[in-house]
Order: sequence, then structure tokens, then C-alpha cells
Amino acid sequence: MATKEEERLKGLVANLENELKTKESKNSMLEAEVRSLQRRMLRRDNEILKQERELHKLRSVLQQASTLMAAGEDHLLSSIQGDFGNGTNAKKQGVSGQSLSASSALSIPKHSKDFRSRTVIKEAIMENDFLKNLSAIQVRELVDAMSEKTVPKGCYVIREGENGSHLYVSGEGEYDVIKDGKILGRLGVGKAFGELAILYNCKRTASIKAVTDGKLWALERSAFQKIMMSSGIKKMENQVNFLKSVPLLSTFPTPVLAKISDVLEVEHFKKGDFIVREGTSGDTFYIISEGEVTVTKRNNEKDEEIRKLTKGEYFGEQALLKTDVRTASVVATSDTLDCLTLDRESFFQLVGDLNELRDKTYKDITNGKAEAKDRQVVEVNKEFAEVTLDDLEVIATLGVGGFGRVELVKCLKKPSTAFALKCLKKQHIVETQQQEHVYSEKNILLSCKHNFITRLYKTFKDKKYIYMLMEASLGGELWTILRDRGWFEDSTTRFYIACVVSAFDYLHSHGIIYRDLKPENLLLDKEGYIKMVDFGFSKNVDGGRKTWTFCGTPEYVAPEIILNKGHDRAVDFWSLGILMYELLAGTPPFTASDPMKVYNIILRGFDQIEPPRHINRTAVTLMKRFCRENPSERIGYQKDGINDIKKHRWFQGFDWEGLESRSLTPPIKPAVKGPSDASNFDKYPRDEAVPQDETSGWDKDF
Repeated sequence: MATKEEERLKGLVANLENELKTKESKNSMLEAEVRSLQRRMLRRDNEILKQERELHKLRSVLQQASTLMAAGEDHLLSSIQGDFGNGTNAKKQGVSGQSLSASSALSIPKHSKDFRSRTVIKEAIMENDFLKNLSAIQVRELVDAMSEKTVPKGCYVIREGENGSHLYVSGEGEYDVIKDGKILGRLGVGKAFGELAILYNCKRTASIKAVTDGKLWALERSAFQKIMMSSGIKKMENQVNFLKSVPLLSTFPTPVLAKISDVLEVEHFKKGDFIVREGTSGDTFYIISEGEVTVTKRNNEKDEEIRKLTKGEYFGEQALLKTDVRTASVVATSDTLDCLTLDRESFFQLVGDLNELRDKTYKDITNGKAEAKDRQVVEVNKEFAEVTLDDLEVIATLGVGGFGRVELVKCLKKPSTAFALKCLKKQHIVETQQQEHVYSEKNILLSCKHNFITRLYKTFKDKKYIYMLMEASLGGELWTILRDRGWFEDSTTRFYIACVVSAFDYLHSHGIIYRDLKPENLLLDKEGYIKMVDFGFSKNVDGGRKTWTFCGTPEYVAPEIILNKGHDRAVDFWSLGILMYELLAGTPPFTASDPMKVYNIILRGFDQIEPPRHINRTAVTLMKRFCRENPSERIGYQKDGINDIKKHRWFQGFDWEGLESRSLTPPIKPAVKGPSDASNFDKYPRDEAVPQDETSGWDKDF
């Protein structure tokens, strides 16, 4: 009996083992199928990411196209603006206006006009996508400064290929828009055109020809720049003077007050509006910039008038110290009331706790101007003092541009070391009025010593060129790597952004703003670390001061540069957000067919941009904090400075000490065979053109 039971159990075990083997075999097949499906899903996910990137580009193009279709006649005007790039794979080019000193902004000529002409000009300005962003005061000054110009039938107002420097408004007559000999359309009365030329020097890409006898109103670039600069300086001075009159703020130095003035917001009220109600909590301080208010206090169920306040007077200042229970009501008594307002949170984020600040000494700020001058006294590296231009031999070309070329060279006296020699055409520098920028680049680079900033060793000159002998970074341009890969992963982008943050921290602590951040200006050294190059737009700006020159790369410029409001180091934080977006998405967030369209899209704000889906929310949050419209609200610019960026969730766990000590492993390790290896750079043809001699002597200190 037991034997039969054993045999039955043995048979059952054998069956179960066979069944188990069959199921294991099936499981193996299913696992293989799952792995195959996972690989297919991964390939599809990658394909979806590529398609999303293409869709993102198409959305940008469609947005531009829909703008053109909605604009009707206005699309003709864009034909006049400068040529712009050669598609998404073209390198982005920097642009720069002429430097303007504060003293030259005093005299702005005015030209009398009748009522109809003033109305036509103002309406044309307010219909223009760019000019409509100007303040009412600036528009009024623009109208005053425009001069009359008569145009006989058949004459050209603008010629294709010529440099432009005027904005025009058509007052009378009709005008053909002509490009490559073809008539694109016709403009009538009340159209503003050529506005890019008042920002910086650019070539016209279409012609405007009078079909009938006509009249135009013209504004020259320098007059526009003077209007924008003088109105900006006047506004800042008025606000600083308002702040100085407040006892709580009166001990602060001007640079701190200038920074506070940046966060003041204008609020409008009408007669009868309560600005403050007695008994309510408040955290906002008010300065009256226009109009009148009455201060009342409740007594026996009645409101008794205590006093009236007018332009330049203030109320609610205790709210900057603590949440303030209002002890009186404030009511607008004039037909209109404009107040400059400042809330405690904005004040705290920008400059810190008021109680602590009042007891602080500001020697570092008050001496800033002297320190900035000291920084300009720089010496050539003694190691290279004996090197001459004749000692250098060209190995290869690393880059080309309108300015000239960058050559990889070796030195006969130091055969084991290669250098980058930047060769700038002197004639081109003079024609584009960039002498000041070239000197600034020389002085700043000679004074900079930082891990992620390229070194300048010595400068030379001859009749045709200015030469800068620089450290060679042979890992290639970040732009080229980005172009070939499409976009970077989060971790790769994080490493490169951190390198730039470190460089900005160094530059800003020395009073230097960079103003031309983009992948084209970031090289990799042989280890894969970033080297920031091209300091042609960099400038020393003392704390609390602003500069007014329009410069940068169109896709990267901040709104305050476009609107000529005056700018400082906050523009570098804006550009950090744009760089972060381009590295993650493969293209900048603001792109269009001509620079004026790019500027108009930028002025609409970063929030209207829809990032590709593969960019995570934390990254988007940081980009939005970099690209706040108000410069004083940008991360990195506020009281905790660069530390706010380092503490952001997107950088959580990042080894900042390892970055500074260069002990981190970079995400991309370029292949560099030796000091003469230029294989990581694109190939460039030999430059056959010989520039003209330039012997005016502006470069005597090179």
C-alpha cells in the first residue's frame, strides 16, 4: 500500500517538475518579450522626445506666422530689419550699440509740430509692437524730438544693404517696400518703421521708396538713446531722493537706495479710494509721486481729518519693520493718485532686515568707485613679457566672425604649449565704434584669474589687427556639442550651469558684468570643464550704478536692455535662465526670423513660453526665477546672492566644493591628443581677404 502511494507521489512530483519547467520556460520567454518591449518603448520615448523638440520649434515658427497674418500690413516693416541667422543650426551673433556717457544725455533737441502731426506720430508709436512698451513720458519726448523730412516722388528713404541709424514715421504720401528688386507691398500714413536702427547699427535688408511726394518724421539713434538714458536717470534720481526723505531709510548710502528704488512699483488710485484703512494690518509703504491724500482717524464714530499729504510725502513706513496695524485711514482726494509702493517681503528679499541694515557700515560700497579704478591697472603676465608676434606660428583656425579670427598658435620660445590668438580687425572695430569694448575686454581679462574664465596673457598690434594671446581650450565649443547631440540631460546641464554660476560669482564680486552668455562663448578644456571666453561686452559697473549700452545676443538680452531702462548684473542672471533652457531644449526659448521679432517676444515674458515636456518642473521653476521681468526679483540678485541658486532644489546634492576644486568628473570628456589638436573645432577656410590699414592711434595702449 505504501509502495503504491510512494509511486503515485513520485509520479505527481515528476509531473509538477515538468509543469514547473514548462512554466519557467514560458516565464523566460515572457521576460525576453518584456525586455524587447522595454527596448522598443525606450526607442519610442527617445523618438517622442525628438518629435517634441521638433514640435517645439514648429510652435515657435507657427507663433511667428500667426503674428504675421494677424499683423496685416505690419509684416512689411519686418523686411527692413537686419538679417538674422541661417536657421536653428546657425551660430548666434552678438550685437552692440554705441556707448553713451551720462554727461552726453543732457541736450535733446526738440522740433515743433502741429496737432495733427503729433497725433499721427503718437498713434504710430503706440501701434508699433516695440515702441508701445515705452512710458508716456518717453513717448512724449520721442514725439518732440522727431524732425521733419520731405521726400520727393521716386526718392529712397532707406536703401537695402546700407547701415541705418534712424526711426521713421510716415506723415504724408505712400511708400513701396522693395527687397531684391521686388515690391513686397506699400506703406501709407501713420506707420513707424526702421526701429531696430535706433537700438544699434545694422544693415537695412529692404528699401523704402516714395511712390508720391511725401513727408516723414525721423529720429536719430543718439537722440533716442539720450531720451531713454535721461528719463531713466531722472526716474532713478527722483525715487532715490524720495527714499532719502524717509527717516527710516535716510542713513542708507545711495547705491543701496538705488537698489531699493528698483523694487518700487507704481499703483494708481482714483478719488475716494481708500489706500489704507484704520485698524487693518498692512505690510506696504507708500510714497506719493502724484496727487493728494487725506489722513483721517476715527473719533466717536466719526472720521476726523488729521492732515493732508501731497507729492513727495509718504505714509506706512513702519510696515517695513513689522506687520503694522494701521492707526489711521488714508483716502485719495485728488482726481488721480499715483503712489510708489514697497512691501516688506520684497524689501527683505532684496536687501535684508531693516533693523539690521540701519546699523550696518557701508565702507565696501562707498569705496567701490575707487576699487573699480584700481582694477583697471593691470599688468601683462611677466612669463610672457618677452614673447613677440614673430614668435607665433599658426597651427589651425579655431573660430571666425565679423571681428576677425581665432587661431591656434604655438610659440617658438615655448614649443610644448599652444595658445589661442584672437585677431581683431582694427578697421572693423572703428567702423562699428567698438574701441571702448575692446579696451574693456583687455583690461578685464588681464585682471581675471578663475578656474572657468579663459586667461589673457599678452596683447599685440600692427596696422591691421589687434591681437590677444590667450589660454587655449581644446575641448571644443559647447555650442558644437549641443548641436551634434540635440540637447543635454538634466545632470549634464546642471554641471555646465554650475560652472557659469561660479564664474559669475567671481565676476560680480569684482564689479564686472558679462552680458554675452551663450553656448558659443563657452569652451571645454581638455578635462571637460567650462572656460568662458569673449569678454567684448563685459564691463566694470560700480554697485548701485547702471549702464545703458545696448549689447548682447538678441535671443539672450534681458527686457531692461531692450527697453533702454539701464541695466546691471541682473542681466547675467536672466541670461543664465536662457542658457539653461537652450541646453535642456536644444534651442533658446525666444526665436524668430528677425531680431526685432525676438525682442518683442522677450517683452511678452518667459511665462508665455511652453517648455518641451521632457524638461522637469524643478528645472522650469528655476528658469522662471532667473527670467523674472523685474530685475530685482531674479534669483541670484537678491540679498543672499549666488547662495540662493546653490540652495535651489534643482541643485540639490550637487557637489559645489568638488566643482571648485575640479575633483568632479565632467559629464563630457573631450578627446584631446595634445596641445596642437584642433579636431574638436569645425574646419574653417583660409582667410584670403586683407583688411585695410587703420592708423588713427586709438590702440596706442595695446
